[in-house]
Amino acid sequence: MKKLFLLPLLFVAFSSVAQRGITPSDIYRMRSISDPQVSPDGKWVSYVLSAPDSVKDKSDTDIWMISWDGKESVKLTASKERESKPRWTPDGKYLTFLSSRYETKKSQIWRMDRRGGEAEKLTDLKYSISDYVWSPDSKKIALIIKDQESKEEEEKKDKTAKPIMIDRYHFKADGDGYLERKRNHVYVFDVETKKLDTLTTGDYDASNPVWSPDSKKILFVSNRTPDPDRNGNSDLWVMEAKKGSPLKQLTTWADTDNNPAWSPDGKWIAYLKSQTVEYDIYDQPQIAIVPAEGGTPKILNATLDRDVSAPHWAADSKSVWVTVEDDRRSHVTSFDLDGNKKVITSGDRVFHSLQRGAADTWVSISSDPMTANEIFVIENATARRLTHIHDEFLKPLKLATVEAFNSKSKDGTTVGNFLFWPTGQPKDQKLPLIMWIHGGPTSQDDFGFDLIPQILAAQGYAVATVNYRGSNGRGLAFSKAISADWGNKEVVDILGATDHLIKIGKADPNKLGIGGWSYGGILTDYVTVTDPRFKAAASGAGSAMQLAMYGTDQYTVQYETELGVPWKNMEKWMKVSYPFLNVEKIKAPTLYMVGEEDFNVPAAGSEQMYQALKSLGVPTQFIVYPEQNHGLAVPSYQKDRYTRYIDWFGKYLKADTMNEKLPVKK
Repeated sequence: MKKLFLLPLLFVAFSSVAQRGITPSDIYRMRSISDPQVSPDGKWVSYVLSAPDSVKDKSDTDIWMISWDGKESVKLTASKERESKPRWTPDGKYLTFLSSRYETKKSQIWRMDRRGGEAEKLTDLKYSISDYVWSPDSKKIALIIKDQESKEEEEKKDKTAKPIMIDRYHFKADGDGYLERKRNHVYVFDVETKKLDTLTTGDYDASNPVWSPDSKKILFVSNRTPDPDRNGNSDLWVMEAKKGSPLKQLTTWADTDNNPAWSPDGKWIAYLKSQTVEYDIYDQPQIAIVPAEGGTPKILNATLDRDVSAPHWAADSKSVWVTVEDDRRSHVTSFDLDGNKKVITSGDRVFHSLQRGAADTWVSISSDPMTANEIFVIENATARRLTHIHDEFLKPLKLATVEAFNSKSKDGTTVGNFLFWPTGQPKDQKLPLIMWIHGGPTSQDDFGFDLIPQILAAQGYAVATVNYRGSNGRGLAFSKAISADWGNKEVVDILGATDHLIKIGKADPNKLGIGGWSYGGILTDYVTVTDPRFKAAASGAGSAMQLAMYGTDQYTVQYETELGVPWKNMEKWMKVSYPFLNVEKIKAPTLYMVGEEDFNVPAAGSEQMYQALKSLGVPTQFIVYPEQNHGLAVPSYQKDRYTRYIDWFGKYLKADTMNEKLPVKK
């Protein structure tokens, strides 16, 4: 009788929590978790936690750790500056991290006794450190440092900036701006003597340093072809961890070899090897292993036509672990040295950021449609949730239901999609539909938590996401199907999903909207110029006159590989530029958005379309986010973007939208 009495009380307790739809303001409550690292004794997991600060209008990033059983959680840093890359010393005595905290102007390594106390600055260099790796004996650290300005140049920074001299083929990159010949090199720092030795030099970048298990050698990735800017090559190189040591090239594939991992027994190097030279952006790498002394590479997943992540060795050196993207899911998978596959995790969810723990344990970040990213531990092939940082975020929210569905395009292609349905709306009701299109194009909408469709669905819309051809998760042929043919098959797939939802009675055919960011913004323009049914659109960080992007963004190598140079292949360039050349066909009121300093898809792509629609009298707005790159980093700008989506679609798709109004400037 006592149990029968308790059950209704539990129901009342949970149902009494006031729930509401998610709003743009909720981004101030949402935190981001990343970079889990297991202590050598396996008792703790450190990680990076980033939280928006509404007062300072930036994200505060700190280092935390949680016990393996999840019972204890400790905040390790609390400075005003960001801390990143927590790394345990292999001897287990310290936890280190990168930061330019306090009066430190350059990013340095800080060391904290794991038993407690304030962190001390371990390195005090004149240069910023971008990456670092401890040697297995805990005596040295491999560093990645970019070529620096001279002392005289530093002193002149308060005066008029000097002109930027460019002479490189690849001369700009989002986040880095214009690229001079300042390269990333490998250095070795001796912890006891504080001596810093230079290992790599020259007009080549080096990255991904990895120590040999005996702490004597360092492996790294570098493109050392005559002109690295003109190709997608990178190879694995190894050398003694001493200044002046000769380099030995381990791989010779013409395209990409990267993300190396040295086996614990010292015999093998695992890494990711691309499959083709022609399809770099669409290529899905394979897991390769090569003897540590050099030799012929062996592919472990030759029969698996799916994308894989950076490899990690099991403690016994008998298998390599990765995450595999497979049709809207991503799961931890192991391959033995004969290529036999074992899928470790399961279910409608995604795993990423895999790291090995003590013995045969692992940690990974995972999410599902109703739960944002959390750290999971994997023991005995069983995943267990470790952190609960989003419990408070989700507690007051009434999320949309998320249902996977397949649609068939007019050419017979089957496409995997998702439908976000507002909670409380009858399933047999037709709703205004927003097609929310992912970027990439080589990413995929998956069984992970997806914020923007949830925000839009909370306004009463049905929201659909589409894994059009070009997306990951369906194999190499599916991904490269759009090469040199942008805006064709993707549009066919998006419209196929739209027609499917109309046919089954989920979507109101008179209230269709579409939007996306990056390639999602590009496809928004391709769709609205093709199909007049769409009544509203939001194109973020996109482009339509693709010819205008040549030389203005960071993709020249891709363009010349796929389309050829414009002056010899104008027909191809005009074909993929059809949204701008047929702009008079666009009737959908369109909202354009861009980061002011975006070098990925520069503002010109949106400016041209905005100006064209303005000239044609089609309702349009153009929003520029000051000093932002391709991704918006300022919390208030993120909120502003989501609110503008709501207002724009609310104005043109339905009149009864309850939304957050933007402040009116007087």
